[in-house]
Amino acid sequence: MVFAASQSTAPTDAEHIAAIARLRRERNAVILAHYYQEDAIQDIADFIGDSLELSRKAAATDADVIVFCGVHFMAETAKILSPEKTVLIPDPEAGCSLADACPSEPFAAFRAEHPDHLVVSYINCSAAIKAQSDLICTSSNAVDLVNQLPADRPVLFAPDQNLGRWVQQQSGRQLTLWPGSCIVHESFSEQALLRLQADHPDAEVLAHPECLPHLLDLADFIGSTSKLLQRAEHSPASSFIVLTEPGILHQMRRKVPGKTFFEVPGTDGCSCNACPYMRLNTLEKLRRCLETMGPAIELDEAIRQRALVPIQRMLDMSR
Repeated sequence: MVFAASQSTAPTDAEHIAAIARLRRERNAVILAHYYQEDAIQDIADFIGDSLELSRKAAATDADVIVFCGVHFMAETAKILSPEKTVLIPDPEAGCSLADACPSEPFAAFRAEHPDHLVVSYINCSAAIKAQSDLICTSSNAVDLVNQLPADRPVLFAPDQNLGRWVQQQSGRQLTLWPGSCIVHESFSEQALLRLQADHPDAEVLAHPECLPHLLDLADFIGSTSKLLQRAEHSPASSFIVLTEPGILHQMRRKVPGKTFFEVPGTDGCSCNACPYMRLNTLEKLRRCLETMGPAIELDEAIRQRALVPIQRMLDMSR
């Protein structure tokens, strides 16, 4: 008699979700999901949002463990604000092209070339860059914070030059820009956007300020991811063309299911507007990190303390 070989089947998403729910309770964990995560992770997260907003919410909870479904610098920010908590990231390879474009030693040399400058760094940078900064900003508050700085002090802005150009335009301040950028927000096709506008002339164009300037010139509304979501909710428009990572469309469709959203393809027609780093996190990896309690974020305490100073300064100036 011949017996068929038994075949093991991979766990289903439902099984992963059930295990994650159990482990979340056992570990007293809070799960954070950035807007750019896959839909399934957003659906089971305790909090969904932008990176700083998520870190602040996690710090305010009594959780012992923070699982940050995002990219590495975001998990670092959570650790900076919550050093007493264990901070996990499902995939340690979930980096960021923008953060990687600003290494610590070259940035220190760049700062040394501009010793009289105040250093304003976008939160999308490593803890080592935050520790070299005078002030941290987000895409939501960058213009307001730069406007509060002394008019007689020159400002060095890092690491995103596209966001920096937009802040410069909005604030009227001349900024010295570090030449970094986001591979996702530089990938959108102008031709594809123009075609979408021609096909949907009543659609409002929403754009993140990390996009290239010529694309921002075509936008009706420019703002951070959370502000784009708010705009979609409150705008009288019934359709939108969205120039940012398409993970946000999941929340837009949930918030206003009666409205229509179009994503803009990349320059070669592909879906390369989806962040390859954000999408490294999966339900399976989220489950595994709660089972093994790793990978965990570890920071040198001296760097953590130095990085906390400009973050706290931002929070104080934002009140």
